[in-house]
Amino acid sequence: MTDATARPRLVVLGLDGLPYSTACRLCRAGHLPNLARIALTPLARPIQAELPELSPVNWTSFFTAAGPEEHGIFGFTRLDPRSYSVHVADFTQVRGRTLFDRLGDHGLTSRVVNLPNTYPARPLKGMLVAGFVAQDLARATFPPFLAHQLRSAGYTLETDTTQGGANLGYLLNMLDHTLHGRGAALNLLWPDLAWDLFVFVLTETDRLGHFLFPALEQADHPWHGPSMNFLRRWDDLVGDILERYDRLPEPKRLLVLADHGFTSLDMEMDLNAWLREQGLFYVDTAPRNELDGQAISAKSRAFALDPGRIYLHTPRFARGTIPPGEAAELARRIKAELLRLQWQGRPVIREVLSWQEAYPKGAALPHPMNRIPADPAMPDLLCIPHRGFSLRAKFDQPTTFSKADRLGCHTPDDAFFYDSQPPQATPGPVRVRDVGRAVLEHFNAQDPLITLR
Repeated sequence: MTDATARPRLVVLGLDGLPYSTACRLCRAGHLPNLARIALTPLARPIQAELPELSPVNWTSFFTAAGPEEHGIFGFTRLDPRSYSVHVADFTQVRGRTLFDRLGDHGLTSRVVNLPNTYPARPLKGMLVAGFVAQDLARATFPPFLAHQLRSAGYTLETDTTQGGANLGYLLNMLDHTLHGRGAALNLLWPDLAWDLFVFVLTETDRLGHFLFPALEQADHPWHGPSMNFLRRWDDLVGDILERYDRLPEPKRLLVLADHGFTSLDMEMDLNAWLREQGLFYVDTAPRNELDGQAISAKSRAFALDPGRIYLHTPRFARGTIPPGEAAELARRIKAELLRLQWQGRPVIREVLSWQEAYPKGAALPHPMNRIPADPAMPDLLCIPHRGFSLRAKFDQPTTFSKADRLGCHTPDDAFFYDSQPPQATPGPVRVRDVGRAVLEHFNAQDPLITLR
């Protein structure tokens, strides 16, 4: 490198949960003029999410350039195979090294804002403001002094969707507040240009989608106007990023991605409630809450974790009693029944994948007992619903079908993607992990990234 202005730079803009199809429709209608600068070009297209199509899974796949079977994050939660306690996924559970570690090995500096599943923040060559599920700003920043500066600027880690789901006006106000904070972080970390990689993630689109996605699709929806007003302010911040990028000296590159798509939600289906109806899931005591995995009985032949992960209760779990020799037949039975499941005459489940199909690299580490997964966090079966259905897996849910206050749900397809550099020999990224690999290749830092264990 020569000086701070001449170094090559790569900017990654994350637009959490933004569907490519919705983005293009809103841009063509003139609602999002800044996003339209990239969305309505041949360099924009949809890509696939990693499975399951959740933010912690996909953003971890981005920042490790690897799939879940390598980095170890399979959902929002993880169940301890000995104690059956359930823990929320975070950065401490990520296996292997990140893009920022690898770039640091090459003397390159990263600045990162609001990247999910990087909490608690850990040292890197650069600066980091962790995203969801960050709870404490002091533990969400590296170096630590950033916390005071962000707090003084009114930075808020996350929107209160618990209260916001019941009060949509409050939700939009909170989204405005967090959006303002993202802009403050941008103003703090960008201007000195003493960085090689800048990652900036806006998660507000995901929160909007969960509670107001129909308002984005229907012009006569009562919340269409307020939702579009918020999106215009969101588009202003997208425009700020694009203008800053335009002013960077060459050479430079811009990558823009969503971690999954979105659609309107018709009904939620709870897998543990369904397994109970099938005589496959039991609890010894009434669960204290929806995450009380310690209530799982030894009589259970299977249980589920969000959103569509089914685990056969084999001896890889402390109370598991299913002989490995019976696991394959039980898996076939569950798959067949799920594929027959309907709600109001509509099939619910599009696919049920075995762990070998969902995570082929995980098959490189077979369990000694009849090739069940070696990693206790890896599900035996992964369920993918048809559009309009959302899968849940609570331990205290009494009914298979129910719907609360959410009106939108994730999809594994239709995730927004843009690359200012046209692909050369290959068609370019297909899945989210490929975008991370593109970052490594851009900086010629694509040495072995993950060590499986």
